[in-house]
Amino acid sequence: MLVEFDVKLDVGTLYDCLVKTAYSRAPGVMTSAAGAVLLLLFGRTGNPFCLAAGLIVLAGFPALLYRKAKKEEKEGNYGQPLHYRLTEDGVEEIRAGAGRLYRWEEMERALSTTKSVLLLTSGSGVCIFPREQLKDSLIPAVEVISTHMPARKVNIRM
Repeated sequence: MLVEFDVKLDVGTLYDCLVKTAYSRAPGVMTSAAGAVLLLLFGRTGNPFCLAAGLIVLAGFPALLYRKAKKEEKEGNYGQPLHYRLTEDGVEEIRAGAGRLYRWEEMERALSTTKSVLLLTSGSGVCIFPREQLKDSLIPAVEVISTHMPARKVNIRM
């Protein structure tokens, strides 16, 4: 089965991807826990340093992720549409005439957020499929992903 579609990524979609990947791993969880502990310490001791540090940690991490998304949008080719082709071999990404094939064996996980479907590849690669732009291709794309990846690696909610 072959599924093809075009997407255009914006800051909101990139930020959504960064938040999902950051907070679904240990460093993001530990950062949130540290901020919560600092706020609890403020509640017990009344120390304003704990309040300031807790708020900086809890609000600063998402702000840094947003800044990173803005930077990636400006530096990358994200202003141009991406063409994705999901085939039996893998996911082919065509950007500005240059193509790259991510084989199904390279895929680490398939995740979903409220805004997009994410395919995380080995290394730091990620394929982002915004839900609102896929429209009729969303269900066939999820079916192809679910067919070619082990069930334990797929966590896509419709």
